[in-house]
Amino acid sequence: MKRLLLVFLAFTLLAAPVSGYRLIYREQIYRLYRQHLYQKPNLIKENIYWLEKALRADFANPLYALARIEDKRDWQRYRYLFTMHLNLKLVDLYLQWGNQYNKRTAYFYNYPWRLQNLESLDRAEELFEFALVYWEITLQWSDLAWEFRDVHLPQVQHWADQNHRIETGDLDYEFIINRHLQRLRQVRARFEAMDADTY
Repeated sequence: MKRLLLVFLAFTLLAAPVSGYRLIYREQIYRLYRQHLYQKPNLIKENIYWLEKALRADFANPLYALARIEDKRDWQRYRYLFTMHLNLKLVDLYLQWGNQYNKRTAYFYNYPWRLQNLESLDRAEELFEFALVYWEITLQWSDLAWEFRDVHLPQVQHWADQNHRIETGDLDYEFIINRHLQRLRQVRARFEAMDADTY
């Protein structure tokens, strides 16, 4: 009886139609972004992959937008806000990824792993630099979206809130990233100054 059931299940799975479609629009790809409970490097890399792919994709027809679009001004505001939001997410993800490699303090007992720690700091610095590049792009799109601030899109109000915080200076990732880089360089200098006598 069990064999018959297994054969029946295998046959139905093979005979079932596969319903798949290509992801070609920004809105489709953006839906693959997930906020994970644990920010492991592989999960962060996966999210970065999908968001960067979304940035390269075309927008869907306004009928399929994530907000209700009624006229051309709505459409412009939506596109600017969406692009700003994607870049802002990438800033955040690169910061999270860089913090996976960042060392906060150079303890004397870390001397045996000094070279590995220096390599880790180099990787963190590289990722923080990527975040800074995406922040500059975010500012450009935020400026464009700010010109249409009189357009209200309630479905993506949180994007408009991000835009407002950026334009008023309440959200300044450049300051945050530069503070990370400054502390990283101080820790690197401590690791480079270590010698075997201090251990």
